[in-house]
Amino acid sequence: MSVSITQAFIKQYEADVHVAYQRMGAKLRNTVRVKTSTTGATTVFQKVGTGVAATKTRHGMVPVMNLEHTQVECTLADYYAGDWVDKLDEVKTNVDERKTLIDAGAYALGRKTDEMILAAAGAAALGVGDYSTGLTKALLLSAFESLNGSDVPDDGQRFGIVGPHQWNELLNIDEFASSDFAADAFPWLKGTESRKWLGIVWMMHTGLPLADGNRDCFLWHKTAIGHAIGAEVTSDITWHGDRAAFFVNNMMSQGAALIDGAGVIKIKVDDTAEIA
Repeated sequence: MSVSITQAFIKQYEADVHVAYQRMGAKLRNTVRVKTSTTGATTVFQKVGTGVAATKTRHGMVPVMNLEHTQVECTLADYYAGDWVDKLDEVKTNVDERKTLIDAGAYALGRKTDEMILAAAGAAALGVGDYSTGLTKALLLSAFESLNGSDVPDDGQRFGIVGPHQWNELLNIDEFASSDFAADAFPWLKGTESRKWLGIVWMMHTGLPLADGNRDCFLWHKTAIGHAIGAEVTSDITWHGDRAAFFVNNMMSQGAALIDGAGVIKIKVDDTAEIA
């Protein structure tokens, strides 16, 4: 009976971590192209070129577009987030230790997922700004124009990711501050800072690259970045008698890659700029 109880506890814990990871761990996972059930250490995302329509003569052959097909390779890596729970510590605290570890594990793995996605976005060559100013309306419109100039689809799947300081700068733009709340269209954004403006869902993220006061923000289309999942978030709980403690381990195997550089715009801003 005790073995069955332990297995039931592990399964429930693992399910709770998975839900927590989806709900509050990874903020950027739903903003990119996701490939699940990946087998092997690497996988590829297919990139298809632009087709051109043409006419044909009566009874003639239908013209072939000859679309360019290229593959973008994505390497997966294994990540772990574990911790010890002393058996007797559990009887000395009123804190729900399982819930605490669930949240901690989900946050840790979620941050790693976002870190991989942001690293992929950082490989994009297109950018606006030179770190000399804060996030201005003119800079945003320049990034917006760059996406449009590359014929990136304006289909509601454009996302703008900015830091906390830039979020406050955005709130000084009247059109942004009074725009629709994006969570109405994207349930997974409920409870987060988000807005929809210029057909772009804007989100605040604290993990954007920052060096010497220079911050990289991003504007991208969902299909421009790929996130591959070899193993979803799983958990394991084992008893160690020599330590009189449980070891709780959460793990996953994932990777991210830049698929289309034209669909990602890096916005280079001064993170210390004074907000008027």
